[in-house]
Amino acid sequence: MKKYVLLVSVLFLALGLGSVHAANDTVVIGLQGPITGAWAYEGQMAKQSCEIAADLINKKGGILGGKKIVLKVEDDAGEPKSGALAAQKLVAQKDVVAVVSTYGSSVCEPASNVYEKFKKVNIGYGVTAVRLTQRDFKYFFRTCGRDDSQGKFFADFVPKKFNAKRIAIMHDNTAFGKGLAEDTRAALEPMIKNKQAEIVYYDAITPGERDFRVSLTKLREAKPEVWYFTGYYAEAALLVSQARDIGITCPFVGGNAAINDEFVKIAGLNVAKGCYMTNEPLPGDLPYPEAKEFLDAYKARFGEIPSSPWPIYAADALNIIAYAVDKSGSTDSTVLAEYLRDKVDGAPGITGPIGFTKQGDREGVPFYLYVVDDQGDIVVSR
Repeated sequence: MKKYVLLVSVLFLALGLGSVHAANDTVVIGLQGPITGAWAYEGQMAKQSCEIAADLINKKGGILGGKKIVLKVEDDAGEPKSGALAAQKLVAQKDVVAVVSTYGSSVCEPASNVYEKFKKVNIGYGVTAVRLTQRDFKYFFRTCGRDDSQGKFFADFVPKKFNAKRIAIMHDNTAFGKGLAEDTRAALEPMIKNKQAEIVYYDAITPGERDFRVSLTKLREAKPEVWYFTGYYAEAALLVSQARDIGITCPFVGGNAAINDEFVKIAGLNVAKGCYMTNEPLPGDLPYPEAKEFLDAYKARFGEIPSSPWPIYAADALNIIAYAVDKSGSTDSTVLAEYLRDKVDGAPGITGPIGFTKQGDREGVPFYLYVVDDQGDIVVSR
């Protein structure tokens, strides 16, 4: 009996030491995103992108003298309540040093409240609502741009591009969609005062609906010369299809969540071609060596590169977390937050040099106008 007890004790000791050894050899980074739900297409690409980013770091020797990055994923299904729940699950896991979080400003907001309460660094990758960085949070950052920058780009570029004065703006009442619509309207205000532009339609649709003909009929009656939709790709595809069916022929311009390969698939090539989008640089247009390395690895494993920028911003959120851990020599969240805010300046990234303002915003994010070409590819508009 004594020999049996001794053997079990030795076994437990060995297992315990093994667990400690394993924990000491890894740095765990969380990923929160819409792995399922209406935005699952984006969530799956973000998961795959973070896996590739972690693999590339690990193949180069890891961080902190050889520690490997391990990714832990929590699904928020693109829902605010699920977003808070996913955040709670990740902060409950004490080995998670920081989190890549998430796609959708309305989902990020309650999640970031949880991370702030529990003092956990969280870096949003597809969350552009301006107010997210106006809350004086210590632990929240983002690798993407802001709606006000995109709204200004629209005002500066799109009316001239289409020689359009009569502008329609449609949103979906989400934190992102409504925020971008409001920021675009504000950016157009000087042109409106100078009678260079007129907003002839400004209204919202309900996300998740399938028939938008009532709203589209009102839009058609306003006779816009360009139509800006600031919501997400699933509704955007249905809107354009139904708009063309009822005779709306003006150029369609989506915000940076409106068009990806799934949009083209849902709308069909005949409808999608010629649709435009204001957007941060798409993955294939990134000129950096880090981008080529990442995209080559992604394509080798998954057969194609991501069709929207958000998965790449997710990968860069993981990259900058790993960079901060390695350079600061710490996994303490307060140390990491201070390092990201005060020390990171031009750190190498897939999407270009990374640095943050005191509020936690990414510095220097550019915008382009994209168009779906005759082959269904999303390319820079010339």
